[in-house]
Amino acid sequence: MVIQVKDVMVKPLLTIDISKTAKHAGEILRRTRRDSLIVTKNGKPVGIVTDTDLIKKIVAKNLLPSKVKIKKIMASPLVVISADASILDASRKMKRNNIKRLVVVDGKKLIGVVSLSDIARSSPEVIDLLEFKLHSKEMPTEIKEKFTFGICEGCDNYSVDLENVNGQWLCEACREEAEA
Repeated sequence: MVIQVKDVMVKPLLTIDISKTAKHAGEILRRTRRDSLIVTKNGKPVGIVTDTDLIKKIVAKNLLPSKVKIKKIMASPLVVISADASILDASRKMKRNNIKRLVVVDGKKLIGVVSLSDIARSSPEVIDLLEFKLHSKEMPTEIKEKFTFGICEGCDNYSVDLENVNGQWLCEACREEAEA
């Protein structure tokens, strides 16, 4: 079962007008217990401001939040993803863009926000598997069998025909690719 972005996103979207101040944004974030606001200009989305933006661009620089306009600290343009996309696609897009949240769209309509935290909360079993994989790589491997079954370390697919090649358990397709 593929978990889709719409299954884990936070909605509804909270917005703030581009003419407002950082103080106003901070008040909304505190009151709503959210970590981001969509910045609008004449009702149209133009950017995003996060609690991290407030910390790094206002607090860390000892600026007065009531004097700094949202326009000066927002990130723009918005990076969006379809509500029907998988959370794997969302996490890859965040990594590619070096961001922690995406605005979720249904067609051209903005409907929510998905963050790395939302994805992590939705998949605790995936985190357990990653921890196991990391731990197993730290343990010395004693090879007793030439062939086995499990997850191929080349393509991450399950195989009943894994062979150890240079310290990696590879399926037949990955072994052929490695030889080529």
